[in-house]
Amino acid sequence: MIVRLLGGPLAGRVLETNDAPWKGDWLTVGEADWGLYVPVHRDSATGIVLAEAQVTIPRRP
Repeated sequence: MIVRLLGGPLAGRVLETNDAPWKGDWLTVGEADWGLYVPVHRDSATGIVLAEAQVTIPRRP
């Protein structure tokens, strides 16, 4: 499965995963900020998933 990342610190990158459904995850590359990416669209013809960065607000201790 191919996941295209939209927005956030990893915008424009492509993630290749196994064939299992992808439900989103916290991702980072190198020293980039972490981003929570969630799937927003899956093309049934190609199987490509579009994932957007989800805005998160840190919790106060």
